[in-house]
Amino acid sequence: MHKFLKSIGFSKLNKIKDLNKILNEVVNAYDEKTVVESYQDCLFAEFSKNYGCDCGITVCGEYDENNQFHMAYYFPFFRGTGITTQEKIIVEEHASKRSFAGVCDDIRVGVTLIFYMQNAGEYLSNLSKKDMVLENTPVTLAGLASEGKILFPVKKDKEQVRIEQEASQNRNQLIADARRGDEEAMENLTIDDIDMYTMISRRIETEDIFTIVDSYFMPFGIECDQYSVLGEIIECMSFENTMTDEKIYHLTIECNDIQFDVCINQRDLLGEPAKGRRFKGVVWLQGEVYF
Repeated sequence: MHKFLKSIGFSKLNKIKDLNKILNEVVNAYDEKTVVESYQDCLFAEFSKNYGCDCGITVCGEYDENNQFHMAYYFPFFRGTGITTQEKIIVEEHASKRSFAGVCDDIRVGVTLIFYMQNAGEYLSNLSKKDMVLENTPVTLAGLASEGKILFPVKKDKEQVRIEQEASQNRNQLIADARRGDEEAMENLTIDDIDMYTMISRRIETEDIFTIVDSYFMPFGIECDQYSVLGEIIECMSFENTMTDEKIYHLTIECNDIQFDVCINQRDLLGEPAKGRRFKGVVWLQGEVYF
C-alpha cells in the first residue's frame, strides 16, 4: 500500500485485492491516458483517474508486443494550481522504475527542491525533441500530506509585514549575488545569519518557537522528496473522495515566499483549517513540469 493513498481519501484501504480492483478501474475507466514509444520494443503507458478535486491515482506500465498492458507501478497524485516556481529544471530517472524526479533551485526556499514528477508520459514524449529546453521552466508544485496540524497565526501589524517583505527581498538579492561570486554579498549574508542566531537565542528564553519561526520548508526523513513545512493558509476548501466519501482538505499555503497546494485527509489533520491560520505538516512533494 502506498503511504499517501490515505491523503486522497483511501485511509481504510488495507487489502491487496481491494487495491487491485481500484487499479484495474483506473486502467479500464481512465480519465486521462498517455502512450509513448519507449524502449525494448515496448510502449510506455500512463493512466490517470480522478477520485476528487484534482486528486486521484496514476497507473504506469508498458504494452508488450501482444498489446497486453503490464503495470509497473502506481502513485496517488494531487495537482496544484498556478505556477509555483520558474527556474532551471534537472530531471533524473529513478533507478528502480521508469519514473522521474525533478530538481530545481529556488532562492526563496533556501533548499534544493526535489519533487516527484507527475507527468512522466509527457516528459518521455518530449524527450526526443532536440529543442526541449528546461531553462526557466514553469512548474506547479503540490504536496500530499500524511499528517498535519493547524496553528494560530503570529500577530503582526502592517508595518511589520512590510519590513519582513523588504528584508526577504533583500536577502534573496544577496543570495543571488553570492551565487555569482560577490564576496561582499557573502559577508553580508554571514553577518545576517549571526544576527539572526543572536536574536533567536535571546527570544527563545521567553517565547514559544512558533512565535519566532513564522514559516519553514526543510527536508524530512531520508526520502529526498518529502519535506516538513510550516506556512500560512491563503485559501482553504474541502471536498469528498467520490468512492469512499472521506473528507479531504485542499489548502493553499504560503511558505518561505512560495505558494503551493496541499491535500490532506481530515482524519490526519489536527485542528480546523481557515484562511490566515498556519499549516504545519509533512508533505510528499509532487510537481507538474510544463515543457
